[in-house]
Amino acid sequence: MVLQSFQVDAFTDRVFSGNPASVIFLEEKLSDLLLQKIARENMLPETAFVFPMGNGVFSLRRFTPDIEIDLCGHATLASAHVIFHWYKCKETEITFETQSGPIKVRVDGDMYSMDFPLREAQKAVLPEEIYDSLNIKPSEVYKARDYMLIYAAQQEIEMLEITRSVFDEINIDPGGVAVTAPGIDCDFVSRFFTPQATIMEDPVTGSAHCTLAPYWAARLGKQRLVARQLSNRGGVIDCSVTEGNVVIKGKAVIYSKAEIYL
Repeated sequence: MVLQSFQVDAFTDRVFSGNPASVIFLEEKLSDLLLQKIARENMLPETAFVFPMGNGVFSLRRFTPDIEIDLCGHATLASAHVIFHWYKCKETEITFETQSGPIKVRVDGDMYSMDFPLREAQKAVLPEEIYDSLNIKPSEVYKARDYMLIYAAQQEIEMLEITRSVFDEINIDPGGVAVTAPGIDCDFVSRFFTPQATIMEDPVTGSAHCTLAPYWAARLGKQRLVARQLSNRGGVIDCSVTEGNVVIKGKAVIYSKAEIYL
């Protein structure tokens, strides 16, 4: 069996930045165990498996090197870019069937718009292991699927360090940890970490903006926001908050095309 595989940098317009994802097209459904093995072999933040279902609808599953996840922005963006750019899809809108429900993706100039679910956070108490691992403590803590830690300034996000040996001691599944603050040249900035994951800091996390964007929209009094994720690779996310949804927009670029032999 030979599978077509693309490596795509998402939420960027140039290679070596943004968040890398592998996009693999399937002609038949494969076992969960095999999909996880492929993702582990790739050792990228996400590997997306795309199965065409006809009429502009595609099944989409997304795996980290460790687990399958229900929602991922950059792997969704990367998959759409390959479908529209490489395979020259003539539609202007496609639908991905995912574990978190259908996600519509539209061509929007030189970007792609993705309709993601809004995940509003509530005030929360941070687990001791996470709190103790942070060299700079947050001013506020919220939680939806992931924890969201609020800081006063972008410089704190840039200077934040995590003691991984303490961070990974947590014995519950906290989801991920997004840290965020007002931006200097954008509306807000963030970084995103996951305890006990092979890749602890995610370069650009589209799904986290399902929670970050509604918070900052309410705080700043605006529906459309431009965000930056301050990882080493960096990325730009354009967000618009609507009733029940967050429209996430971004660019992507193909880094490589390859074949996988199974």
